[in-house]
Amino acid sequence: MEYIVFTLAIFFALAMIMLKGYLDERRKQKKFAEWLWQNPGVLPKGREYHPEDMERIARYLRAHSGSCFQIDDITWNDLGMDRIFQNMNFTYSAAGEEYLYYLLHTPIQEEKNSSTLENHIRYFMENTDQRVRYQIHFAKIGRTGKHSIYEYLHYLDLLGDRKNLGHYLGILSVVLAFLSMFFVVELGILLVIGTLCRNILVYFKTRKQIDPYLTSFGYILRLLRNAEEMERLPAGAMEEEIEELKACRKKMKRFKAGSYIIMSSMGMGTSGNPLEILLDYLRMAFHLDLIKFNKMLSQVRRNTEAVDRMVSILGYMETVIAIGCYRRAKEEYCIPQFDKERRLEMENAYHPLIEQPVKNSISAQKGVLLTGSNASGKSTFLKTVAVNAILAQTIHTCLADSYRGALYRIMSSMALRDDLEGGDSYYIVEIKSLKRILNQTAEEGQPVLCFVDEVLRGTNTVERIAASTQILKSLAGREVICFAATHDIELTHLLEMYYDNYHFEEEIIEGDVHFNYQLKTGRATTRNAIRLLGVMGYEEKLIQEAETLAENFLKEGIWRLPEQAGQ
Repeated sequence: MEYIVFTLAIFFALAMIMLKGYLDERRKQKKFAEWLWQNPGVLPKGREYHPEDMERIARYLRAHSGSCFQIDDITWNDLGMDRIFQNMNFTYSAAGEEYLYYLLHTPIQEEKNSSTLENHIRYFMENTDQRVRYQIHFAKIGRTGKHSIYEYLHYLDLLGDRKNLGHYLGILSVVLAFLSMFFVVELGILLVIGTLCRNILVYFKTRKQIDPYLTSFGYILRLLRNAEEMERLPAGAMEEEIEELKACRKKMKRFKAGSYIIMSSMGMGTSGNPLEILLDYLRMAFHLDLIKFNKMLSQVRRNTEAVDRMVSILGYMETVIAIGCYRRAKEEYCIPQFDKERRLEMENAYHPLIEQPVKNSISAQKGVLLTGSNASGKSTFLKTVAVNAILAQTIHTCLADSYRGALYRIMSSMALRDDLEGGDSYYIVEIKSLKRILNQTAEEGQPVLCFVDEVLRGTNTVERIAASTQILKSLAGREVICFAATHDIELTHLLEMYYDNYHFEEEIIEGDVHFNYQLKTGRATTRNAIRLLGVMGYEEKLIQEAETLAENFLKEGIWRLPEQAGQ
């Protein structure tokens, strides 16, 4: 009787522990749901980005590149798109953030795609309850740690052809060793010990090989489990996606069956649960999880396309939610309007990373040439236009009062550096960057929208103006709109048939420089660069002689020092 009472007490204590864990999890989930409901425009807490994180996030993009036009690395880095991505990453799963990163690289080239995306965004923005329920499932899917699932899928072949025959023979050897004890006890005991030791050694050697892949298998199982639960939620505008998700999940039915035997082994008895500890010994002796792993591996290899499609569908669905959250965060945004006419019109556009930004408007049917002094706002304006063009064609959201334009292939040549490893000078890097844009204009596709900051700054004035004129003229074709910034006023005269002139200017008030960052029509007419030397404390004589030198050049077209005036 005492043993029965003791046993019941143990089972009761275990039941209470399990119940507490369940209730704590429910309480945590409820609190999370309330936070999601009340904070749609607040980024997930505690998220940090390291170089290895960005490399992992880019894996989906690398696995799906090349099939259509995508923003190249030069343009992406020019515009600081990593930071923009991080500021709109309202996702909770690896599938979501990897797909969002991919989407920002892939501007739509057909207008019909934008209407579908907009319907999905609006559905989750208008149905808060559904958004929260889906986000909870995406949070349960979570992330994959240091590596993307696409890294594991890519390296599956490294595991080679894995058969279970050796494991079955190992099990048979243990069984025969036990049976031999009925005939010769001493020999049987030695055989049992020997076969168990052999199986355990093989077990740990094999586990070391497969352990990295268990993370990806666990992630696939979370995809399957939460996809099944999402199928029970109202599909709304996502009915087509849910149906396709269901079809993919059914293909992976055998992968999921019996998966507990291997996924519970990832803790290796660290939970302290006596049943789990006993199961660990059984795994080591009979290779139960190794046998299941090989079967699961076979299923993944056979259904790689289904896994990829599941990641894509779930990633797209969470990206749609993230876009809606980003709109909530920004509040001031517009839905872009696309047409066939080659133009770009934006009203009160601003850059997403600037606090209290100065908004500017532009209406361009041909190229735009920007002039003005350093720090006056030229580069920021170029980035504002370029970023909004990308956002328009990727997340169907613009940070402006209105946006209208054609669908473009978007490229830039702005924040370039010397290539020390490749041995290329700044000028070589620059002309290579510009050449890739010219090459793109020669290929079939949508018109090119390009942005160039300080054309050919890496060479001397005469050759820079001559070469820049011809390059910018080539970028003023029927299928191109080019926005370019320059300090060379000569270009505004040489290219006035091909480009509209705009400028930024500054004022010197009470010995200090003031920028209003407002875009103005026409070429820059002020020459404050020399006057700024005075603001910074340069000697008056130096400033006056510099002014005289500049005035003489403008009158005579020849550079001549004052002491050379009589020569």
